[in-house]
Amino acid sequence: MTTYDLPTTSPEPTAEPGEVWTVASGDLRLSANQTCWPVQQQLEKDLGAAVTALGRTVRRGHPYDAEKQHGFIDSQRAGIEIFKQIPPDAPLIVAEGVWQYSHHVLAGLRSHRGPILVVANWSGEFPGLVGLLGLSGSLTKAGVEHSVLWSEDFTDEWARDGLRTWLETGKLTHDTSHVRDLGAQPDSPERELGIALARQLQTDKAIAGVFDEGCMGMYNAIFDDELINPLGIYKERLSQSALVAEMRQVTDGEAEAVHQWLLDRGMTFHLGQDEATELTKAQLLSQYKMYVAALRIADDFGLDAVGIQYQQGLKDTVPASDLAEGLLNNVERPPAYSRDGERELYAGKALPHFNEVDWGVAVDALATNRVWTAMGLDPATTLHDVRWGQEYDGRFVWVMEISGSVPAAHNGGYDRSYSMRQPPMYFPLGGGTLSGVSKPGEVVWSRVFIMDGVLHADLGRASAIELPQEETRRRLEATTPAWPIMHAVLHGVSRDQFMARHKANHLNVAYAPDAKTADRALAAKAAMFDALGIQVHLVGDAG
Repeated sequence: MTTYDLPTTSPEPTAEPGEVWTVASGDLRLSANQTCWPVQQQLEKDLGAAVTALGRTVRRGHPYDAEKQHGFIDSQRAGIEIFKQIPPDAPLIVAEGVWQYSHHVLAGLRSHRGPILVVANWSGEFPGLVGLLGLSGSLTKAGVEHSVLWSEDFTDEWARDGLRTWLETGKLTHDTSHVRDLGAQPDSPERELGIALARQLQTDKAIAGVFDEGCMGMYNAIFDDELINPLGIYKERLSQSALVAEMRQVTDGEAEAVHQWLLDRGMTFHLGQDEATELTKAQLLSQYKMYVAALRIADDFGLDAVGIQYQQGLKDTVPASDLAEGLLNNVERPPAYSRDGERELYAGKALPHFNEVDWGVAVDALATNRVWTAMGLDPATTLHDVRWGQEYDGRFVWVMEISGSVPAAHNGGYDRSYSMRQPPMYFPLGGGTLSGVSKPGEVVWSRVFIMDGVLHADLGRASAIELPQEETRRRLEATTPAWPIMHAVLHGVSRDQFMARHKANHLNVAYAPDAKTADRALAAKAAMFDALGIQVHLVGDAG
């Protein structure tokens, strides 16, 4: 009789009564994990005190690594091995004081049977709440039941009550009364436009080029072809190595011409001499070559949008892609020509770039570009991280802060924009940002995401406001000073309502010249999404 070496599995660990387990997903980059570890320690200390005060015992699922000098789960393999030691029925808290890679813990959370709570500190210093939103969006896409909670230090009554509710029931719900389904819309020019644009997209089709899909652990940002093809959107899968190869074909003279064009329009560059810590001319020239190379590849493949992953792989090869991305998203930008010099590429047009290859941004940016262009509006659009926020003068003002670049139009022009070196912690080879303070004005914000296996879109209105210079500086210093910032007041949505509902670490923004036009643009965009088969939700005071 034939015998085989049959694998065996270890018995499942069990939790002691009253025991709550915790894990912490971290970055993939050692430098980021080491730098951010003290903030994570403080969060876990505050959270542990709150849990203990409620009569439970905290048990951390993985130790501090003395050699690595941090205690984060820093890879998918590490996460899988750690979850083997965690009782699958135990109450589990994922504590996030920093940005985290969701796929580090996704395998373990998919199979965990006990209640799951994702918590974050409310701090601008390191983006724990951004990590929470990214992980919550990923778990929502994966169909994993979970709750979320946030607090500055878990001593406030609201957070303690929420924690108590979760410990006692295994669930925590928040107020989402600000969200309503689109429903039937009356006939209007905006509805007619949205339907026509949807039919055009589905008939003529669009191609979005993606340079190495998947970035920053954002499982929530990967949309399968089966979901986007019915919209008329198709992927052109490209390699970042091809982008670097094309950069080598761009001449120094072409890069210098881009730099001079920006100087002529008044853009400021904060230059230094130290390649390791400062922005240099050499870094900028590399970024300009990427800008031209991206346009040439887009022209080769007939792309309608493009996304560069950049934060992994590319960051170790060339300076950051951010400056190129900001230029691509602006209608007014340095001219770039075909390889033979005969044709200006995408002349007079923005080529929508979806930062960090986030497909929720890609679908959104394509629709925004077409709606805004058809309405005669400036289609410059960008994502922002939902980074942080505080009250100011009686209103809650969000810090929306993309990790490197916005279209110059959002700052009020190139003469109100500047470039600073990307933080060495994230970008060892440097590279400049396209930064500034977003101009005051009326904004449409939105997010396309996956829930229950289908595409959804949340749409809302906001006002970008102007704050005193010293308050802007304080907020930048409390977050990341090199990055562009928008002071945003969401219409009809409180801080906690937004956090309870939003299913991504990103949202998209586009300006309109006045409130009435912004409402009309939102209506047209909602109609386009609805006609494409996306489930549309209006958030807050949205039309």
